[in-house]
Amino acid sequence: MQAIEEVSESLKLLSDKTRLTIMALLRHKEMCVCDIVDFLEASQPNVSQHLKKLKTGGLINEERRSQWVYYSLNVEDKPYLKQVIDHLPSMEERINAMKPQDCT
Repeated sequence: MQAIEEVSESLKLLSDKTRLTIMALLRHKEMCVCDIVDFLEASQPNVSQHLKKLKTGGLINEERRSQWVYYSLNVEDKPYLKQVIDHLPSMEERINAMKPQDCT
């Protein structure tokens, strides 16, 4: 039953539009929180709360580099989620159209 519990919790995390969008973004590349804030046009505290939930749920990794924190997907051991994420609409064009952030 542990596996069902884990899948259920993961899918609950993805039931939120903002978190699902973050996962779609990270599908293409790792991103700094400032890039995600810019993309979502949301406040930094709001985005940070969503990132914290995804990290606590084991769906994303975070890596600190200097003063910045970068996020990436962590679904290689979750094939049921990898398939969902692989079928999300591509964000690649929109990501490429974004102006690079200085994050300062």
